[in-house]
Amino acid sequence: MTDQQPKKAFIFLDTDKHASAFDILTTIDIFPDATILKYENVTVGDAEKIVYDAMFPRGPEGAKHTKIFVNGRDFKLVNEIVEKIKKCVFPPFELSVIIDPRGAYTTASAAVAKTLELSLLKGFGSLENKIVAVLAGTGPVGQTAARLYVTEKANVIVTSRDLRRSAAVATRINDEFEAERAHGVEAQTPEEVGKAMEKAEVILSAGAAGIQLLPLSTLKDYGKRCKIIADINAIPPLGVEGLKSKAEGEEFLPNIIGIGALAIGKLKNAVEAELIKRAAEEPKGIFDYKIAYEIARKIVLGKIEEKKGSLPAEKHWLP
Repeated sequence: MTDQQPKKAFIFLDTDKHASAFDILTTIDIFPDATILKYENVTVGDAEKIVYDAMFPRGPEGAKHTKIFVNGRDFKLVNEIVEKIKKCVFPPFELSVIIDPRGAYTTASAAVAKTLELSLLKGFGSLENKIVAVLAGTGPVGQTAARLYVTEKANVIVTSRDLRRSAAVATRINDEFEAERAHGVEAQTPEEVGKAMEKAEVILSAGAAGIQLLPLSTLKDYGKRCKIIADINAIPPLGVEGLKSKAEGEEFLPNIIGIGALAIGKLKNAVEAELIKRAAEEPKGIFDYKIAYEIARKIVLGKIEEKKGSLPAEKHWLP
């Protein structure tokens, strides 16, 4: 028996057929000496058995160094697994749990933070009471971004090809925050997309890779109030026609500033790395989209401080 600190172990629970190489490699680069275990096609029942097996073999001290990373494209199943894990753990056998379903939480956090950064840098002020349109707002990234915009007290339009889905997401967000700030709309055609976003000052295209949501002609016709437009899709065709993936604050159209997927992705990677580090440092806790956004926000506000020398006078949006 020695006094040596237990080795860090990261256990990846993935609901998909193949665990995410992205997240595993990111973790290995940060903690090259850590033990990595992965489980795939994980169900709620599987997760319960795996977590119990992970909690006890190294005792309470070992549990502090055992981290669970929950992943997968099935947003609903991921959240069900997280709820099961919360019920499994108890003092002194508690674990740190990282949640980032296929990068949705860190991507949404980065996207919202980048739009906040540009709004402040360009003199548009905070996001409070601004109208934000989240295109494809019922997907994992879109839902998460909509929630985060509401935390910034923005008024959010959630679009979907299915009105029932967008309305359901908006209702859940409003119930969660006890405020009527989210509104679901149906947007199948370019014209419907245009009408959904015509009052928006900020537009985030949050659709799946390789799917164009916003034709350039639609943006020109309906985006008269738009100041900032962002796209998370880096695979052609891009979500916003003509918006370069590397764009980071350049004028995309007259009076419209663009943020491309690679610029968002750079921040997303930094946020995920910090999220993993935080979970590794803490003996227990849930590290989800709220923590991810806290990290992203801190990064962009730090950059503003560097660029301006001092932060804007508005204090209500500071961390």
